[in-house]
Amino acid sequence: MKKLALAAALTAAFAGSAYAQSSVQIYGRINTTIEYQDNDTDTVTGMKNNASRFGFMGKEDLGSGLNAFFQLEAGFDSSDGSNSSGNLFAREANVGLESASLGKVKLGRIGITSLYGYTIDWIGVFNHDTGTTAEDNIWVLPISLSNAVEYTTPKFLGGALFAAFTAAAGENTNAATYEGVLVYQKGDLHLAGGYTRSNERGVDQSGWVATGAYAFGPLLLGLSYDYVDQKNPGVFGTTGNPGTTAAPNPSYVAPADFGTRNSVTGTAMYTLGASEFHLSVGWADNWDNVSSSDATQFTLGYNYNLSKRTKLYGFYYQIDNGRNSGSAITYGSGLNNTVAPQPNDTFSSIGLGIRHNF
Repeated sequence: MKKLALAAALTAAFAGSAYAQSSVQIYGRINTTIEYQDNDTDTVTGMKNNASRFGFMGKEDLGSGLNAFFQLEAGFDSSDGSNSSGNLFAREANVGLESASLGKVKLGRIGITSLYGYTIDWIGVFNHDTGTTAEDNIWVLPISLSNAVEYTTPKFLGGALFAAFTAAAGENTNAATYEGVLVYQKGDLHLAGGYTRSNERGVDQSGWVATGAYAFGPLLLGLSYDYVDQKNPGVFGTTGNPGTTAAPNPSYVAPADFGTRNSVTGTAMYTLGASEFHLSVGWADNWDNVSSSDATQFTLGYNYNLSKRTKLYGFYYQIDNGRNSGSAITYGSGLNNTVAPQPNDTFSSIGLGIRHNF
């Protein structure tokens, strides 16, 4: 009994010490719009969720500059409160260790990989690359990875330069993916560039991306370019769109490979008091082996910041697949839409929204 009592006392003392050095934060975002959408065939007015989420972040000081951390993040539909993903923490579910001198290691579900986060997502400042207006509607490289390991180096050059490397070996139907990004941030300047490669069942996709952003006082400008090479995409998805990883659709027949493709996205934000004025333009050219497969999109947006955590906003968004005559590719098929974009047509949306962070 004495040994058990001593063990219990030691356990309680250790738990109390660990708790004193730990912190857990509950956070989230509720982001909802009312939109009028038109795909040149049908129109609809409805309420749309824009990647609302809640999560838990924790950190424990292990001493000697070493910290343990975790993140769990769940998405939900703010229009009806449902979670349609089927996985509670589908957005983030990872744990790791970090040190200023040794870097950071993260394991698990990584909802936004460093390559995506520090490139095109970095310049998606209007509505945080969420909902109908997301700049990544023409992005076909990976965004999230499951069963992944990510290492971020310590910072060099006075904290301005660092790199990150992410790997997912591939389990079940997931693709084996490897990517890396180099980032330079100093003052109002942000530069990043990286490379990614995925392979699954003989399907090979690779690409590199370069992004820059600079703030000229109240004016912020961003530009991102990516180059993609995708072979044998016919086993992918139910629509044949690049980047999808659904089960093969035997009724879909695609070219032997799509070949290569370039895309460019530019964003601008001008701040005037509590107001932000936004412009975003994106263009994807033809895939080598898919004729008339280019697309353009743009957003005109306005934010009014009621506080640091709450904003009202409005926008007009358009994506043009009008020159995709007969093409299997319809960009924007993953949009926050009720009436889906169609080949040979233009999809547009006018929206008003509110976003609150907590």
